[in-house]
Amino acid sequence: MSLLILNAEPQGFNVAAAAKLREIGEYVEIDCDRSRLLQEVARADILIVRLRNRIDREVLVRASRLKMIGTATTGLNHIDQEEVSRRNVRIVSLRGETEFLSSITATAELTWALLLNLVRHLSFAQDHVRTGGWDRDLFVGRELRGKSIGIVGYGRLGRMVAAYARAFRMNVMAHDRDLVAPSQAVEQVDLQTLLARSDVVSMHLSYEVANARFFGKDEFSRMKQGAIFINTARGEMVDEDALTDALESGHLSGAALDVLDTEGEPQGDWLRSRRLWAYARNHTNLLLTPHLGGACIDSMHETESFLVQKMLAALMEARGSDGDGAG
Repeated sequence: MSLLILNAEPQGFNVAAAAKLREIGEYVEIDCDRSRLLQEVARADILIVRLRNRIDREVLVRASRLKMIGTATTGLNHIDQEEVSRRNVRIVSLRGETEFLSSITATAELTWALLLNLVRHLSFAQDHVRTGGWDRDLFVGRELRGKSIGIVGYGRLGRMVAAYARAFRMNVMAHDRDLVAPSQAVEQVDLQTLLARSDVVSMHLSYEVANARFFGKDEFSRMKQGAIFINTARGEMVDEDALTDALESGHLSGAALDVLDTEGEPQGDWLRSRRLWAYARNHTNLLLTPHLGGACIDSMHETESFLVQKMLAALMEARGSDGDGAG
């Protein structure tokens, strides 16, 4: 029986990568919301997703034929990994592909775009002009030169952001639980020092259960008065109520988030129920974007091509193992 490969989020998917998948089975592209995914996944042997849908137990129960999930992401918190493991479904992702990902700069670039937008009030200034205004005094910003940025998680993305910061003549500090090579350009400090001294704190940790709510009330209270917080990593690592409190009290002067806790959860109006969202509607010092980190044509095409190569290799490996077993 031919494999059925369901691409449930196919918009703009790499055409060459899709052609490779057609060589090994029936490849179908269906732009699925939650209800359509629950309907279509029952016939899929392989499922390809991005970040729109949560692949939880409800989805997996219906996916009785499913053998593999492909996702061109490093984070996997949109997939119930425990349930996947129990059902012997293989996940193929970009996690751990450090060498390949070192050339993908989209998330680091977005981090800098959010910071520049926040300190120069660009989105709100544009809205002002669109409505016929031309009063620059409403949008007086701040220079980054001479300010200190603290990077929490000094891996691939943290290093890219540090390089951008140096180009903007900022002082750069970094904290990482793993010992990294010393650098004269980046001061490596403990977390408490970083929080106390940074004008900007940018989160670049990888998500794991131990990092849940990594930034909470205590961490925000230890940040420098008037500091800015940026998160383009994973929303689950931030206590959103604690962040809202820090913004409402004026302890933090601003924040920009590309990720939210349990974003896209299937039940309820998950976004409109958030205090953080309500705050953003009425204040100009909080920017929220819908997980745009890797959403660039260039990076998506490159990562999709790489992902499909990994998927094909995994299928070959599985078929080889089956053959060995039959022998």
